Amino acid sequence: MNASLPTAEALRGALAGLLDGLPPTQAAQAVDRLISHYRGTVPTGAPVLRDRSDVAAYAAYRMPATFEAVRAALDALREAAPEWAPDTHTDIGGGTGAASWAVAEAWDSSARTTVLDWAEPALELGRELAAASGIAALETAAWQRSRIGAALRVESTDLVTVSYVLNELTDQDRADLVTEAARAARAVVIVEPGTPDGYARIIAARDQLIAAGLTVAAPCPHSGACPIEPGTDWCHFATRVSRSSLHRQVKGGSLAYEDEKFAYVVATRFPVTPAPARITRKPQIRKGQVLLDLCTEDDGLRRETVTKRHGALYRAARDAAWADEWPPR
Repeated sequence: MNASLPTAEALRGALAGLLDGLPPTQAAQAVDRLISHYRGTVPTGAPVLRDRSDVAAYAAYRMPATFEAVRAALDALREAAPEWAPDTHTDIGGGTGAASWAVAEAWDSSARTTVLDWAEPALELGRELAAASGIAALETAAWQRSRIGAALRVESTDLVTVSYVLNELTDQDRADLVTEAARAARAVVIVEPGTPDGYARIIAARDQLIAAGLTVAAPCPHSGACPIEPGTDWCHFATRVSRSSLHRQVKGGSLAYEDEKFAYVVATRFPVTPAPARITRKPQIRKGQVLLDLCTEDDGLRRETVTKRHGALYRAARDAAWADEWPPR
């Protein structure tokens, strides 16, 4: 589901050597602090990325994971609206531009991108990485310093992405950002960490988007209320990320990859065909059967057992992955 693609390879190439000259201990300390912000519950009310060392550590450590999570959300949008493609894209709180790399890949570099962020060091490094990408849409992207909050104004655009940003904001700024994204865009993609708090922020944003007249395209098969009882569980997914040397230095371990868990919502102002159901847990493969935990349009959360007697559907179930739509189109 997450095989390396040319844009992912270009991103890894652009990140290579980024930490040259930065003491390993300093990079690790910056990463530890950033993890506490992005996985924590207390909004900062100020830019998380403060200086060049913070930005370099963030880019090397977090950009590949953010890229993969946003790419997964964009894949779901493309499945729901295969004929649609954005001409313009605004990446709110985009920092070093990971979401913009994912958009450039999803639609073959066709969208004109503007990255908005309040941290000038992040924008500077994002420009550098984009200039080294060899990807036209990134090389021509606009990078603008902008306060992310109540005062934010976004020009009308086809697509807005907001990835790993909501946790940095106060409750009011968070609500104002989603309101502005809904006003300005034809499609809105919001991604947060796959934690209970991240899911709660996604559900709040989802409610706002629906109230503003948008239709949920993914991951949900409907725009009705989430069937998960608050406090009992949370909806999230996972995508595989190649580990960099910084990942291994900070986290240890010998695996060449890790799984990034994320929550997301995609909503649009144009017609979409959501998945009839979404696989919400890793499928359980048993002898002669596959157990699928599904979120469905009509029956809420339910488990479906697919057996050999289902023929081609059984074979599809054996190949199905967490987050896939079901049945496959």
